[in-house]
Amino acid sequence: MTPSFIELPVTAEDRRIARLAALAIGLSLAEAALPSPVPGIKPGLANIVVLLVLLRYGWRAAAWVSGLRVLAGGILLGTLFAPGFWLSAAGACTSLAVLAAARHLPARHFGPLSLSVLAAFAHIAGQLALAAVWLLPGIAVLKLLPVFAAAALVFGAVNGVIVARLLPRMALAAPTPDRRQSGPCPTP
Repeated sequence: MTPSFIELPVTAEDRRIARLAALAIGLSLAEAALPSPVPGIKPGLANIVVLLVLLRYGWRAAAWVSGLRVLAGGILLGTLFAPGFWLSAAGACTSLAVLAAARHLPARHFGPLSLSVLAAFAHIAGQLALAAVWLLPGIAVLKLLPVFAAAALVFGAVNGVIVARLLPRMALAAPTPDRRQSGPCPTP
């Protein structure tokens, strides 16, 4: 009896998403090694990659990169299915949902900076909502809200400025699609 094999074709798009997800995962791991004066507040360096992917390749590619980052980060940090993993997943999902809705906003008024701040606020909102339902009483979450909102504003703005500076310098082969694209990512 001969063994049977299933061969899945790997496209250039698959390779690009894998490279970008690896970059986001590396930034997540580096960020996890940084000390934080306030538990739970981090700069969200991987979100720079997700936003660059969103603006360059569309929402679907950004969702893949973000999902792979959360899953692989959980595995590599040893937090898979721990509370921190679920908080990260909730933040990523909420952030992606807001970015999906932002596709319908006028592009000339919503560039990298404003999208980054919106995504940062959504990320924190998703995490705090899950924490309120699962881990902390509602009043405790309300006490944390000003600190986390300030961090989201600062880090979201800084990350947005970084994306705005990197975007024109990116020497990637594929053309830039409209960020409102909802279909599959373009292939080179």
